[in-house]
Amino acid sequence: MRKVIAAINMTLDGFCDHTAISPDEEIHRHYEELLNKGGVILYGRITYQLMQFWQELIKNPSGEKSMDDFAKSIDSIPKIVFSNTLQNTDWNSATLADQPIKEKVLALKQQAGKDIFVGSRSLIIQLINLNLLDELQLCIHPVIVGNGLPLFENISDRTALKLRETKAFSGGGIIHYYEIAHK
Repeated sequence: MRKVIAAINMTLDGFCDHTAISPDEEIHRHYEELLNKGGVILYGRITYQLMQFWQELIKNPSGEKSMDDFAKSIDSIPKIVFSNTLQNTDWNSATLADQPIKEKVLALKQQAGKDIFVGSRSLIIQLINLNLLDELQLCIHPVIVGNGLPLFENISDRTALKLRETKAFSGGGIIHYYEIAHK
């Protein structure tokens, strides 16, 4: 059975704000390698639209190798977008979900293949509440922003986590790898 793994960046004070963090080459390389190991990544509409930034680097490389290589990895991994408003995607490797999140994730877990990644805050919350998330990879950046979107908002029940490992980056970011205890 495939694992459902959420991987997300956040500030030290628990907010998901891509404008508050500055991923360096080492972090781009980490996520490039992670994406190359995945079978599919799930996005909500907002994060999907933010990630479309990387499409431009496919067409017009930046010249910064780690960013350009990450763009290739994000471009190649299949993406499923959960949205009530999008009518289509304009990314060849992206499709709109054809089922509600619970049914779609349960079906994906039963298929053979590489792990399922989750890259949207809203989907992470939903999957925790549905008890469908197997692993949480939190990359905590050494910055405090004081406000924004908290990652763990609207969680319906206590969720126990087991720290499996950590990975420190030279720029100060640390990834915590947690297994989620299923209820």
